[in-house]
Order: sequence, then C-alpha cells, then structure tokens
Amino acid sequence: MYTLYYSPGAASLAVHLALLEIGAPHRLELVDFDRAAQHSPEYLRVNPQGKVPTLLVDGQACAEVAALLMILADRHPQARLAPPVGSAQRNEWYQWLAYFAYELGATFRGWFYPQNLGYAQHPPELRAALGARIGAVWDRVDAQLSAGGPYLLGAQLSMADLQLLMYMRWSRNMPRPALAWPALAQFAGHMRARASWQRLCELEGLTEWRG
Repeated sequence: MYTLYYSPGAASLAVHLALLEIGAPHRLELVDFDRAAQHSPEYLRVNPQGKVPTLLVDGQACAEVAALLMILADRHPQARLAPPVGSAQRNEWYQWLAYFAYELGATFRGWFYPQNLGYAQHPPELRAALGARIGAVWDRVDAQLSAGGPYLLGAQLSMADLQLLMYMRWSRNMPRPALAWPALAQFAGHMRARASWQRLCELEGLTEWRG
C-alpha cells in the first residue's frame, strides 16, 4: 500500500495517474494549498522541502516526480510503463523524464511563482522569455510525436507520457497552450480518453481540461 500526499492538479498529478495506471493499492492524503498545509509542521516532517508530491514507499518518504515515476516503473514491471532495462528505448526514456523535470518543471515554477525569481509580478520581457522556453519544449515534443507516435516512445505508453500530460495541462491558460501544437493535441486526445485520466479527474475534482 502506497500513500500519496497530493494537491489537485499539482505536481502530484503524474504520480497519481501512474498509480491508477498500475492499479497499485494506495491511499491519498490531501495537502491543502489554500491553507498552506505544505508548510505545516506535520507535513514538513514528511517532506522537509514543503512540496508535493511525497510518496510513502514501504514507509519511506520519497519525493521528486521523475524519481517517483522511475521507482514505480521499477517496482511494477508488469505494468510495462518503462522499456526494458539496458535497451536503447530505456535510455531515451530516462532522458525524457529528466528533460521534462528540468526544462518544464523548473520553467513552469518560474511562470507560476514570480516571487521565486525576485518579482511580485513578471516584467513583460521575463514572462515572454519563460513562455518562449516552454514553447521550445512543445516544438521538440511535437516533432517527436509527429515522427513516431502516438506516444513519446512510439506505440507503448510509458511514465514519460504521464509526466508530459501533467505539464501540458499546466499550460492550459497560457497565451499559447500545448494544445496549439497538432501532434500534442492528438496525444492529449489519446491520453484523456484513458480510464485512468477520467478516474483521476473524478478523484481530484478536476473539471478544467478533462477532455
């Protein structure tokens, strides 16, 4: 039994989706951002960084989305959410997980939290630069999907697709959201039709971008 500390639509989304895809027994613990519960003494004892997600794995608190997706893929190989260890596709899979974490995770954090960059509000040129950086990722991913979809690694769904879908949802209110790219829009259609996505939206109470 896993325990996932989550907040609806936050960075925990990909891990929650992975648990549903795998069918692994798990318990959800809401971290209420509206009450700043991520900074409460109780939660800081679980995750001293005060961020979600945190996943209890055999009683051990583990964090970082990309790492959690790797852990779950390794623990549940029967779910086939990662290519075989030692394969060329496995190497590619690692790279996509890391790329999304560093390029999208870090840039979106700057987009949503200008105070982390030292501003109460973004100067226009900074906001434009952040948007352009995110757009460059969509360019690359759209080309990848166009060349050999429907998923990032071709015919087989993987954890990297779940991570990608989470970041795509985060772009929904941007001036140019991810769905403006044709192959990404097609990818989103495949992903949002899955039973796991629909169930996640029900459990987390998500109505925007449900599909």
